[in-house]
Amino acid sequence: MAKKEPQDLTIEEKLKNLYQLQSMLSEIDKIKTLRGELPLEVQDLEDEIEGLTTRIEKIQNEITELKADVAHRRLTIQENLANIERYQEQLTNVRNNREYENLTKEIEYLQLDNQLCEKKIKEAQEQITVKQNDIERCKVQAEERRSDLDVKKSELDEIISETKAEEEKLRERSKSIETTIEPRLLAAFKRIRKNSRNGLGVVYVQRDACGGCFNKIPPQRQLDIRMRKKIIVCEYCGRIMIDPELAGVQVQSKSGEEKPKRRRRTTKKTEE
Repeated sequence: MAKKEPQDLTIEEKLKNLYQLQSMLSEIDKIKTLRGELPLEVQDLEDEIEGLTTRIEKIQNEITELKADVAHRRLTIQENLANIERYQEQLTNVRNNREYENLTKEIEYLQLDNQLCEKKIKEAQEQITVKQNDIERCKVQAEERRSDLDVKKSELDEIISETKAEEEKLRERSKSIETTIEPRLLAAFKRIRKNSRNGLGVVYVQRDACGGCFNKIPPQRQLDIRMRKKIIVCEYCGRIMIDPELAGVQVQSKSGEEKPKRRRRTTKKTEE
């Protein structure tokens, strides 16, 4: 018998395939729940380590720039000292007061410039010391985070190894079922499931209510769901709804329940 194309399936077959896919994906979600917050914790630690590494590199670049500035200012001081010495020699050979004043001002300016350079060098050296301490602190933090990361990764790998085979089997089965669902319906199902808090895109009717949001469903709509002639979604939460029988759930029949009998009120006629 030739395999039907997804678009040639009846509504009942489409709903049944969707519910089977939902069951597979729910089992995968349970496996992910076993891992708890470990994947997020691992990701957070990796991001923190990367941030610390970036910070260390940035501080090291700043230290390099400060050291270059210190070297440049020391060179400026040496040049200024050489010029001061030359100007002082020229003072002995001045011919008038104007030359003397100009040379004196140049010497004073160079001396002030040297004082400023020495001040900047001292400030830069203090900053370098602070930044080197920051680097050491960041390295210690990064080492601690790496130790925590190794522990968390070990725990996560252990859980993954225990559930990997089962998860791969479920994923293969879910992919196989997806091929039996037309793309438009599959995309709608995935969108509904993504927007659902519990990851349920298909639910069955429970006690006359939606199995997802538990809002009451009108009797006529319940009848349409049982007829399986069209795909019906909950008007409150948007989930696709099916009847319990299609989901393989046995619901206790209400026919067996005895309704309480109403007692008729009678009046006795008095005989005269």
